[in-house]
Amino acid sequence: MPVELRLIPCLADNYAVLLRDTVTEATAVVDAPEVAPILAALERENWDLTHILVTHHHADHTAGVEALKARFGATVIGPKAERDAIAGLDFTVVDGDPVAVGGLVGRVLETPGHTKGHIVFLFEDERLLFSGDTLFVMGCGRPFECPPPVLWESLLRLRALPDDISVYCGHEYTLSNARFAMSVDPDNAALAARLEEVEGLRAAGTPTLPTSIGAEKATNPFLKADDPELAARIGLAGADPGAVFTELRNLKNNFRG
Repeated sequence: MPVELRLIPCLADNYAVLLRDTVTEATAVVDAPEVAPILAALERENWDLTHILVTHHHADHTAGVEALKARFGATVIGPKAERDAIAGLDFTVVDGDPVAVGGLVGRVLETPGHTKGHIVFLFEDERLLFSGDTLFVMGCGRPFECPPPVLWESLLRLRALPDDISVYCGHEYTLSNARFAMSVDPDNAALAARLEEVEGLRAAGTPTLPTSIGAEKATNPFLKADDPELAARIGLAGADPGAVFTELRNLKNNFRG
């Protein structure tokens, strides 16, 4: 395949991802939480950074953008709706716009919820989704700038993608997410097996990414707000999925497991 990926831990629990077209040698980083680890990865691989893809304006995803742009002359692409909040943008994009990294051509999906202008990058031919803080492994972002049902609708867009799409998200929240998921979906055998796997990975200091759309559909409670059994389990039998999602998000916010 003409694509190579490098997962880069940043800050306390963030991830950046390098996406490289091996034919043209174009190389993008998806989000830039901090400069040093991204620069170290580029130097280790002897790659030049040509693009910076930004999912949303939060500082833990953008703090390294300007320095990396200055060093490499990289083209910075991010959401049009957040252009005033992201320094260094060269091009802004909206839903459906193509994004090319050499010969790798993805498209933008707008997924408001965590922020009003949040976007994700889908590279269908490569079976890759870079989901930022919209979809996590067995979790989702907090809806800081929109009502929770807006985020639910965004997650439905991602749930509708093919099961074999690999997902790279912006944070290592997986162990906490898995434990919460078990608290609301305790009879889910796939979830129980996944929790055991995640505990082993984290004990070894190993990242839990990537996940896949199929794995998330099976184990992520935030993709199951329209499941009547899950709704009943949290005391909302017959409720609208948006209300169920809102309650799930509230429960996770207060979860201490």
